Amino acid sequence: MTATETAGVQTVVLPEISDPSQITPKDARELSKLFFDRLGVLEEGTPEYQYARNTLIEMNITLVQFAASRFRSRGQDEMEDIVQVGTIGLIKAIDRFELTREVEFTSFAVPYIVGEIKRFFRDTTWAVHVPRRLQEARVALAKATEELRSRLGRMPTTRELSELMSLSERDVIEARKAANGYTSTSLDAAITSSGDGEAALADFIGVDDTALELVEDFNALAPMIAQLDDRERRIIHMRFVDELTQAQIGEHLGISQMHVSRLLGRTLAKLREGMLTTN
Repeated sequence: MTATETAGVQTVVLPEISDPSQITPKDARELSKLFFDRLGVLEEGTPEYQYARNTLIEMNITLVQFAASRFRSRGQDEMEDIVQVGTIGLIKAIDRFELTREVEFTSFAVPYIVGEIKRFFRDTTWAVHVPRRLQEARVALAKATEELRSRLGRMPTTRELSELMSLSERDVIEARKAANGYTSTSLDAAITSSGDGEAALADFIGVDDTALELVEDFNALAPMIAQLDDRERRIIHMRFVDELTQAQIGEHLGISQMHVSRLLGRTLAKLREGMLTTN
């Protein structure tokens, strides 16, 4: 580290550090003060500014590793994401830190790093996306529920929770519903069935039955068919129940196929108009 004087003003020249990540935490604290002091007078975008900023990031990366160590139970892939997210928090802290705060940079940076990691979990670990307002309400609901359960010796009511949380009962109910979106279960998950062996969750979930619409149509159609005369009902039955052709129907009734076609068309038009009026 050297110092030069320009027009009576002493300028500190930052030392060249080949591998800032290898600097011990104690040395990093002292060097960070020097780099922050220089960063405050350098112009953004210049090579000197970028060097100072990047060196600060690498020197203090151990703060990110320290914060990430709280989540060792996570898988290796997720730990890499946690470190990356924590690094974003470190960069935000560096960009906002000022030596005039008279506080150690480590004390200033750790809340930024941890906050960024918590935000990552809050935004990515929900199985179903819900508004952030409800995500935060879920956390408050869990705390309020535990507090009242300990105090009352039972599960609190919705009204008791709303009074403690200063929320409406409707908001409390919404927070409870939102909590259901925090985790999910695969439809292929095995569950214990009433018989022997196991079954998949999907086996117990209903599916849309398109035939239900036909049931509604039949219920609406039945009284209209009852209002038809005997020949019209007989033609409808032979055509759509017995599935006879128009020629076969004509033979049974002793009339021509053309006559059957006209009668069938007139009857269907009458039923169609009745269905449209009903709907």
